[in-house]
Order: sequence, then C-alpha cells, then structure tokens
Amino acid sequence: MIRPVRLAITALILLGAATTAWAQGAPQRLRDVPPPAPGSLSLPPRGDNPNLRQVPDGPGAPVAELRGLDKVTARTRTFTATLGEATRFGTLEIEVGACLVNVPEALPESAVYLTIVDHKPGQQKEKLFAGWMFASAPSLSALDHGVYDVWLVGCTRSQGSAPPSSR
Repeated sequence: MIRPVRLAITALILLGAATTAWAQGAPQRLRDVPPPAPGSLSLPPRGDNPNLRQVPDGPGAPVAELRGLDKVTARTRTFTATLGEATRFGTLEIEVGACLVNVPEALPESAVYLTIVDHKPGQQKEKLFAGWMFASAPSLSALDHGVYDVWLVGCTRSQGSAPPSSR
C-alpha cells in the first residue's frame, strides 16, 4: 500500500517540475501578442504561406463566419462579424482585424485575426483574446472563457455565397 502511494507522489512531483520547466521556456501566448497596425496585415504568423490572401472581391463586405457556444445553455449560434466592426455574442465584443482564405488551388483554409473583449455588467472590460484563429484547427488558438467558446467557420462576403476555398 505504501509503495503505490510513494510512486504516485513521486510522479506528481516530477510532473509538476516538468510543467514548470516547460512553462518558463514556452513561447509567448497568442493573447499577449499586440494587435497589428491597421493596414499592416498580410499573412498570419504561420510561416510564409503564399496561398493565403484577402477574401476575393465581390458584392458585400468581407466577413468572418463565427460559431459561438454558450456553455451555460449548451446552445450554439452561427453569426457573422464584418471586418473592422465590433459584433456582440453574449457579453463578448468581437472585432475582426483581418480575414484571409486560401487560393482555390490549395486546400481549403480560412484565418482570421480577432480581438475579443468581455463586457460583464458592472465590471471593467477585460481583453480575453487577440490573435489568429484558423478554421481548420480551432484548438490551435482558442478563446479561454468559462461561459463562451468562439471559433472560426470561414471567411466570405456578407452577400452571396462563399468561394469554395474559404471553408
């Protein structure tokens, strides 16, 4: 009985030490990256991907199609956020800084630069997220919030259908 307890305690101590060592050498969190200057957005910090480009010209404004989950009610809602404008989801205010899609010849991908601020009633605004989200990998850089989850579905234009490469 004592041997398994000692083994468990030793494992926990080693795990804690390894976690601390990793955290000290870990790269800067995405939410700590300052927002890009207006007009300076070209590609997300994912290497030089020549396939990513602005949403193709067409009718309507470029929008990010987002999906939000309210963890309290277990309901999801799909909504659009126009480039450069603030959109509300619950107590969250979401602003899209850039929305990029792959060229049609490449694998489908969308990337969006989001700034998400929480406006809880009676409290100060709290910046929760500022960084790139990718439609193909929602967990790569996710919003960390106790009540809401938000992820990118794709980039398109507010009128008409989305190009096939934007999802």
